[in-house]
Amino acid sequence: MRTLTAVLLALVVLTPSAGADPKVVGGSEVEDAADYPFVVALVTPEGKQFCGGALVAPTRVVTAAHCTANAEPGDFLVVGGRLDLRGQDGVKSAVTGIEVHPDYTSAETGADIAWLTTAESFPYQPVALPGADEFELYAPGTVGTVLGWGRTSEGGEQSPVLREAGLPVMADAACAKAYQAYQPAAMFCAGYPWGQVDACQGDSGGPYVVNGKLAGIVSWGVGCARPNKPGVYTRVASYV
Repeated sequence: MRTLTAVLLALVVLTPSAGADPKVVGGSEVEDAADYPFVVALVTPEGKQFCGGALVAPTRVVTAAHCTANAEPGDFLVVGGRLDLRGQDGVKSAVTGIEVHPDYTSAETGADIAWLTTAESFPYQPVALPGADEFELYAPGTVGTVLGWGRTSEGGEQSPVLREAGLPVMADAACAKAYQAYQPAAMFCAGYPWGQVDACQGDSGGPYVVNGKLAGIVSWGVGCARPNKPGVYTRVASYV
């Protein structure tokens, strides 16, 4: 079972037709930080990125509970406004508070969401949180964008540059078939039946955005970009 305390964007997708030529259908490096100003990286004091997150207010970050459940505020930093983590641009902040959802026990059982308070105020546009009744964000076939610095293939290297990929929401029945632990009130799946585009180790806690709303948080799955094993995301609307 993959819990994504590190997660990927596999960025080249093959069409499912037998014998078809490979076709790139999603996935690329983000070229302009202004496109996704709310995306942040969680890094160790030594600068090693291990999870992502999303600014929802100048000093508030939403991430996955499994990224921070056993951490203290001094264990990591938040970096915003930096596409390439090898650079020094943007803002780096200490963390002053960690609030893990009280129902969280593991990613697979739901409530995989946490809120961070930062010492510094980030001068970037936050992402909007969804309303509890915005069910259309999770309609099967709705395409959202997942973002992260995770591995670019299962077992591969992490990307130093922020990447994005488009993934459709899958029907609850398809996700329940893929994962016995699936709970539709707490989570949703996104991906293609044939795999090839996904989140992976290093992307955990990162945002899945639909129409400018933080619909999901990268949470868990099996492997990366495998057929019939889509990524599982925290259903943010259930926790706001």
